[in-house]
Amino acid sequence: MDRAKRFYTEGLGWTIKDDWGISVFFASDGASPVGFYGREGLAGQVGTSPDGSGFSGLVLTYVVRSEKRVDEVMAEAGKAGATILKPAGPLPWGGYGGTFADPEGYIWSLAYSDQGKDQPYAE
Repeated sequence: MDRAKRFYTEGLGWTIKDDWGISVFFASDGASPVGFYGREGLAGQVGTSPDGSGFSGLVLTYVVRSEKRVDEVMAEAGKAGATILKPAGPLPWGGYGGTFADPEGYIWSLAYSDQGKDQPYAE
C-alpha cells in the first residue's frame, strides 16, 4: 500500500481523499473515485481467501442508489449463474452490499451508501 500511495501521489500527483490503512481512496474531480485495498483486506471484505490462484487481487465495484437495488442485482446475478460470495447485508463501514463472482471468476462488490446520494456514477 505504501508503494502504491507513493506512486499515485508523488508520481502522478493524485490527492488522497481517504486513507483507511487497509484501503486508500483518491480524489476524483467529479469522476468515479479510485480506491486501492491491500490484497488481504480486499479479499476479506469480499469473502474470499487472499491465497492461491482463485483471487486475482482485482475487484470491480458497482455502486447503486438503494438497498433494494442491491438486493435486486444480487438476485439477478445469482439467477444468471454468479457465485454469491457474501450475501447482501450491512457492511462494516456503514453501507449495504454484497459480493459475487461472475461465471468467469471476476469478483463484483455491489454497494449502496446513504452518504452517496450525490454520486453521479451510481446506478
